[in-house]
Amino acid sequence: MPITFPLSKPLILASNSPRRKQLLHDAGFHFDVQVIPTDESFPATLPSHEVAAYIASVKAEQFTGTDFNNKLILTADTVVVVDHSILGKPADQQEAFDMIKKLSGRRHEVITAVSLLAEGKITSLSDVATVTFRILKDWEIYHYIEHYKPFDKAGAYGIQEWIGMVGIERIEGSFYTIMGLPVHKVYELLKPYMTDHSDD
Repeated sequence: MPITFPLSKPLILASNSPRRKQLLHDAGFHFDVQVIPTDESFPATLPSHEVAAYIASVKAEQFTGTDFNNKLILTADTVVVVDHSILGKPADQQEAFDMIKKLSGRRHEVITAVSLLAEGKITSLSDVATVTFRILKDWEIYHYIEHYKPFDKAGAYGIQEWIGMVGIERIEGSFYTIMGLPVHKVYELLKPYMTDHSDD
């Protein structure tokens, strides 16, 4: 069991992602989960590297002026960027195949942003990691989609799953950023609220 870091305010994770829940737990934080549905669209003119932070902050804004004013609200968003284009979550099997096929044999960036709403102020931090896939066979892509159904994942894949184990040749940056939660950035945001270590 991880050592839990006491916080001066209750922590709310505004995400249903099982990966984010597990990583935040393993990092030593006690939290509850509360999600407010959010429109995740973004301005067409917004640079791709700013999209994750924009959406994470919009998710946090949903909690302003609510019963959560005395709590810490943590939100996150992940985007996959290739050729300056964003790959979101696939709608179906064909779109998932097309996304992974586009990533096959190439480098791409995974950008995960986290936002913390505390005392009426939203602070956002982003982290970027680079992933290189080897050339994937079509049957490997179909095998992965059929057995892992990555429809809740940006770019249609999870690095911790089979496709990441057998298909990724190189990563540059944080493994956890690619999973969907840059834990070192979350720690940086929450450290001022750690009651036992805030002065260290």
